[in-house]
Amino acid sequence: MRKQKKGESGMKKLSLGIKRIEGEIIPPSDKSITHRAILVGSLANKGFRIKRALISADILSTVNCLRSLGKDIRIEGCEIHIIKGNLREASGILDCGNSGTTARLLAGLLAAQPFYSVLDGDDSLRRRPMKRIVEPLRLMGAQIFGRQDDSFLPLSLRGGYLHGVDYELPVASSQVKSALILAGLLAEGTTIIREKIKTRDHLERMLQYLGVELNCENNSIRVRPQEKVDSGEITVPGDISSAAFLISAAVMLPNSHLVIRRVNFNPTRIGFIKVLDKMGARLSILSLENKFNEEIADLEVKTSELKAVEIEASDIPSLVDEIPLIALLATQAHGLTKITGAKELRYKECDRLHAIWVNLKRMGAKVVELEDGLVIEGPTKLKGAKVESFNDHRIAMTMAVAATVAGGEVWIDQDDCLKISYPDFWEHFMAVSH
Repeated sequence: MRKQKKGESGMKKLSLGIKRIEGEIIPPSDKSITHRAILVGSLANKGFRIKRALISADILSTVNCLRSLGKDIRIEGCEIHIIKGNLREASGILDCGNSGTTARLLAGLLAAQPFYSVLDGDDSLRRRPMKRIVEPLRLMGAQIFGRQDDSFLPLSLRGGYLHGVDYELPVASSQVKSALILAGLLAEGTTIIREKIKTRDHLERMLQYLGVELNCENNSIRVRPQEKVDSGEITVPGDISSAAFLISAAVMLPNSHLVIRRVNFNPTRIGFIKVLDKMGARLSILSLENKFNEEIADLEVKTSELKAVEIEASDIPSLVDEIPLIALLATQAHGLTKITGAKELRYKECDRLHAIWVNLKRMGAKVVELEDGLVIEGPTKLKGAKVESFNDHRIAMTMAVAATVAGGEVWIDQDDCLKISYPDFWEHFMAVSH
C-alpha cells in the first residue's frame, strides 16, 4: 500500500501516483442512519441492536452523550447494543463534538425530558445555526435557550411537557425534521411537519419499520405520541455519500472499473447518482433490494466522458453532502456547470462553497463563487497545489480525489478530520487504486 508522505511543514502529500481505480468495495455504514438508530434505540422498551453500525467520531459523540444521560450502550466491533433503561439528567455538559446531527436531534429528544440539559460542541459546531431548531421546539412548549439570541451552542434545555404543532420547515433540513419527529413522539397531541422540498427520510422509514404510527404523504409527516418504540434490530447499509468519493475517482481516471456493494439507495439520498447520470457517467445498478425499509444497491462504475450540468435549489437536499465533489467533477466535464440554491453549504463544518472554490482555484480550475453556489467551466487540467481541508472531512476527501487527476503534486494541511465520517478512507481508497 502506498503511504502518504509528510512534508516539513506538517502537510501531507495527496499525490500518490494512482493511475486507475479497479475492484470492489463495501463503503462505510451510513452515518445518518446510524445516528438515528442510536437515538431511536434509546426509546426502545426492551433494548435495541444496530448491526454494521458506523463507528466514527460523530457517532461516538451521540453514543457518549446518551451514556452521560444514563443509557447503557455497548459497542462490540461494528455492533451497537442499547440496553433498556430511562434517560436521566446528566451530571455535566453534553459534548456533541463536531456533530450537528447529535446536537439537533438530541435537542428534540431532550426537549420532552423532565430534567435540565446543556448541549455544547467544538468551535466549528458552535458556529453552526441552531435557531432553526430552537424556534419550533419552543413552539411545542420547550424551554430552550442559546447563545446570541438563541442562534448558537451552547443550548440549555429545561425539558418537560410538550404539545403537538403544525410546523412548516423554512429551510430544507432533515436534521430539524428528525428532531421534531423525536419531540413529537413524546408530545401530547399530533405533530405535523411540512416540507417545501423533501429531505432524507431515514428516521420516518425506521420508525415505520418498528411499528410506530407515522403518516407520511404530500411532503408532510404526521406524528402521534408514542413514548416507547418496539425493541428490535436493524442492519445499516453503506453510505452513498462516502461511496461518492471512490465513485468520482473511478469516473475520472482512465481505464477504471469499480463495483460498490450494499450501498444505501434511498430515493432521498441519490441526487448525486442522478447528477452523474445527467453528466453522462457510465453507471449501472447491478442489484436493488429493500431491507429494514431502506433500498440497498450494488453499483458498477466505469471511466466516463462527462458533460456539464445545472443544479438548482430543489436538487440540493438529496445531494447536499456531494456538492464539493460535483464541483470537482465539473472541472473535468465539457461545458459550463452551474450550481445554485446551495447556500446551506455555508453553514456546514466549514463554508464548503468557499472552501471548494479556494482549493479548485489554487489547482487552476475555472470556477466562480456565487452567493448560493458555484459556476465551473471545464474541462480543465488541474495542477499541483497546496490545498486546505478547512478541518472538514468532506473537503479533505474531495481534495484526495482531486489529486488523482492533477498534473503535479498536491499537498494538504491535514486529514485528521476524516475520522468524523470515514475513518477507513485511505485503506479503502488504496485497496482499489492501481
